[in-house]
Amino acid sequence: MALRTAQETRTGREIGTVRETGTGRDTGTGRETLRRARPDRATRRRLRRRVHVAGLAIDPMTEGEVVDHVVAALKRGEGGHLVTPNVDIGWAAARDPEAREIVERADLAVADGMPLVWASRLLGTPLPGRVTGADLIWSLSEAAAFYRHPVYLLGGAPGVARQAADRLTARHPRLLVVGADAPPYGFEPTPEGCAKIREALVAAAPRLVFVGLGFPKQDRLIARLREDLPATWFVGCGSAIAFAAGAVRRAPPWMRRAGLEWLFRLLNEPGRLARRYLLHDLPFALRLLTVCLFRRLFS
Repeated sequence: MALRTAQETRTGREIGTVRETGTGRDTGTGRETLRRARPDRATRRRLRRRVHVAGLAIDPMTEGEVVDHVVAALKRGEGGHLVTPNVDIGWAAARDPEAREIVERADLAVADGMPLVWASRLLGTPLPGRVTGADLIWSLSEAAAFYRHPVYLLGGAPGVARQAADRLTARHPRLLVVGADAPPYGFEPTPEGCAKIREALVAAAPRLVFVGLGFPKQDRLIARLREDLPATWFVGCGSAIAFAAGAVRRAPPWMRRAGLEWLFRLLNEPGRLARRYLLHDLPFALRLLTVCLFRRLFS
């Protein structure tokens, strides 16, 4: 990616902007799975509150507000798609129009990255705080247990989703987990692989599905699955299933509050994360905060 494309150049100008936004328009990409019907009035009001940070449209909501929103929608029989953008997703969206469109088209997008929160504060439109998939898997499961909404876990290494289900139900005995599975590696290019996942989900009929396959793979799959389960909420949660299972250690709370969770993960998984964090995410975050600081000082 040594050459800067026109898209990247445009994104560079937008990286520090905060502005009101609507639902986004059809970009002409031809990706029908990312399109959806015009939202209702209440949803349009919420979307107008979204702010752009690092070129991403983010909902300024707390974790509790996210849970309340999802529960209210489930009571109305409405499904949705929740994404939790972080710096890595911001970096991807700056270079890939499809990745940006996934975030723009999501029903809820909340910041899972302290640099995005810091940038919003520098720009004078602060996000209320970080809302992570690793936290939402617990709080949404608690709500699902209370209201008896069946839950499905999809992702992680073989057996990890089942371990996560056991730990979630140990904390919330009323939680109804109707499925816990991990798609085989390389399933997405084959129609058979996606068909098996779809058949299992339709048969289980969950109301809440956590999909932990990494962005944007998990969100492309969600776009396909929503057609068959329109009353179900899908949460693209990255490593949250592995965290919930205890298969991957999470950073101590003080490191999360300080925005150093990435450093903890890098030290624990250097072979897998060094290139992503050191070559992509860290320079992107520094550039974002620098641009936002200059806009704060000189605007």
